[in-house]
Amino acid sequence: MKKKKNIFLLAGGNWRKPGSLTPLFSKILSETGKEKPLIIYIGTANGDDRSFFIFANSILKKAGAGDVVQLFLAKNSVDLISIKKILQNADAVFIAGGDVEEGMRWLNLHRLVPLLKKLYRDGALFFGLSAGSIMLGTHWVRWEDPVDDSSAGLFACIGIAPVICDTHAEKDDWDELKTAIKIMGKNRFGYGIPTGGVLCITPGRKLKALGKDVVRYVNRAGRLAKTNIIADFKN
Repeated sequence: MKKKKNIFLLAGGNWRKPGSLTPLFSKILSETGKEKPLIIYIGTANGDDRSFFIFANSILKKAGAGDVVQLFLAKNSVDLISIKKILQNADAVFIAGGDVEEGMRWLNLHRLVPLLKKLYRDGALFFGLSAGSIMLGTHWVRWEDPVDDSSAGLFACIGIAPVICDTHAEKDDWDELKTAIKIMGKNRFGYGIPTGGVLCITPGRKLKALGKDVVRYVNRAGRLAKTNIIADFKN
């Protein structure tokens, strides 16, 4: 079994500025140990939108990626044998942004979550952006009735990153994240990754913030206590 890699959870926002993500992606891709790593792009959260892929592909290539292969999974019927063969050759897997629940629906439909977890255990690098970062965590929150707070509940995500997190929701004071942590119960943690920030999780489950401080909440018997993970460097 190969050594597990760091997991990188990125928040969207100023990543749309040309060149803003290239240095960070270069650092991330260097951890594959490959000169031109093969990147598998999963865009189920945005319905396999081609424009999302073209934008990400451009950044990844500038950052040192070799081939960047988009898997088309946001449909009812796929060639799972071919998809599994492609995934097994991945040096890194990038989970793109969009809608978390929709992204997980397609992965669950095709029963790909166990394979993704195995790829991580076997040494593939995983990184996500915005909704993709949330998907890499353990759970996320949804409301059966959008106007009824009591209808909130959790659903399972990929679970490669052993955390629950939200991204670029600082303007909403992390309301959805707070709801999720309250549902999770006593002594459970959650992390808010602000726009332009990154949460890095080591194989030993140590957490590091890059670019900007990451907000950390803990449920103290129903009361949420807030601290920050101070960034190693600031944008």
